[in-house]
Amino acid sequence: MKFINKPSQLSALYNFCSILLLWEFVFVAAEDPYRFFDWTITYGDIYPLGVKQEGILINGQFPGPEIYSVTNDNLIINVHNNLTEPFLLSWNGLQQRRNSYQDGVYGTTCPIPPGKNFTYTLQVKDQIGSFFYFPSLAFHKAAGGFGAIKILSRPRIPVPFPDPAGDFSLLIGDWYQINHKKLQSVLDFGHRLPLPQAILINGRPNGTTFTVEQGKTYRLRISNVGLQNTLNFRIEGHNMKLVEVEGTHTIQTTYSSLDVHVGQSYSVLITADQAPKDYYIAVSTRFTDKIITSTAILHYSNSQQSVSGLIPGGPTDQIDWSIKQARSIRTNLTASGPRPNPQGSYHYGLINISRTITLQSSAEQVNRKQRYAVNSVSFIPADTPLKLADYFKIGGVFQVGSIPDSPSHKPMYLDTSVMGADFRAFVEIVFQNHESIIQSWHIDGYSFWVVGMDGGVWTPESRNQYNLRDAVSRCTTQVYPKSWTAIYMSLDNVGMWNVRSEFWARQYLGQQFYLRVYSPVGSIRDEYPLPKNALLCGKAAGNTSR
Repeated sequence: MKFINKPSQLSALYNFCSILLLWEFVFVAAEDPYRFFDWTITYGDIYPLGVKQEGILINGQFPGPEIYSVTNDNLIINVHNNLTEPFLLSWNGLQQRRNSYQDGVYGTTCPIPPGKNFTYTLQVKDQIGSFFYFPSLAFHKAAGGFGAIKILSRPRIPVPFPDPAGDFSLLIGDWYQINHKKLQSVLDFGHRLPLPQAILINGRPNGTTFTVEQGKTYRLRISNVGLQNTLNFRIEGHNMKLVEVEGTHTIQTTYSSLDVHVGQSYSVLITADQAPKDYYIAVSTRFTDKIITSTAILHYSNSQQSVSGLIPGGPTDQIDWSIKQARSIRTNLTASGPRPNPQGSYHYGLINISRTITLQSSAEQVNRKQRYAVNSVSFIPADTPLKLADYFKIGGVFQVGSIPDSPSHKPMYLDTSVMGADFRAFVEIVFQNHESIIQSWHIDGYSFWVVGMDGGVWTPESRNQYNLRDAVSRCTTQVYPKSWTAIYMSLDNVGMWNVRSEFWARQYLGQQFYLRVYSPVGSIRDEYPLPKNALLCGKAAGNTSR
């Protein structure tokens, strides 16, 4: 054994240890706050439409508890699965920076077995805004288990509007009276679902009340947590000022009503500047033959009159109206996002595109059963989460490149579709919709710039109409019937990420795939290692986590 006995060596060792201690102190002192949640998942009786249904409850609540957080908070969520089948929660819009293991979809995370628990470790790194969580397995989403997520800006970061007098979450979505297991069976037998029976607003079709004081301004965070329908949101006698979309502060445009497509989230400000009474909050379906409408109540605290008269009407099947509104939603370039620098400091329109991906949806019969696909590939789950198979280098689970970059025009076929992509590439993705229904698409792990949308078929000349200056950045975008939507996306988040239709029956029957964003370096600067508490299943069972 060698001993250090020279003064110069001792001094160097002392300085080195001092630096280590200083770094440790700085790391601990600067560590972001933790918020802890303990959730028990159960079945329970719910009565949203006046008759008993089997719902999924979180700590006895339907909808589930709201998650309140601040930029960079660590969220430790211990989920106890007391259902009789496996269960997972996913976090719509949370980017899971360098950590797709926590994404909570079957391609990344083993389901929580009945009677077991799993602790999600999430960080809302460099994020602000309005999002939601939901159950991602089977057809659990049709039974509840969803809730709101609020991410506030840090106190030292300026927000482009005064603090509101109150901050309300509104979870809106279409709803079936039919049990979710029966709905799943309908799909498993190869059939299409009937139309939903109602719209819920925070778990109720009518009567949810939001109390305001005359003269004050309030923030409403509106998320469409439903299964398929675009919904129009409006408040009798009140305009809404849009201020945030899925983590992006927007140009503060005023609207009398707002189309919220399935999977999307918006924040608006309303001012209680009308006569003191109660007013209808109306939510109705868009682009459907039968219009379903539900209401809540905006209640002035000094109200002397209940709601009365006709429910305010909204747009029904006007596509041009909706496209015009969508194009008017733009980024506030001078406002700060989660960091103090302005949102417009990243000039996405000046970056060269390294790759164009065209994703075309389709609906066909495969083996006499209804299926849905992207670029002719209808996704089927593997027996092992793809991210775990990738981590442990397990062969035979999936093949990178099993879905093409553009429509193949082949007959629809089944496969575990995974598209490969390079870390730090800057890509253009075109969603092409030849069908006569509106669609909604979500990409886990990312926000992207919605640079253009129009009717017809996308061509390279369509780029001439792109918004390359202040397009809104978000994680879920609509694609109108027989139309296209184009996005730009910087692939700065290594992992295995779900790209899916938010039309939940279509997602369940194959209209999804996984984007494998890969870095060959293998550094924790690019991606965190497998969590120590990771559940291991399928072909990954028997391996060990860290």
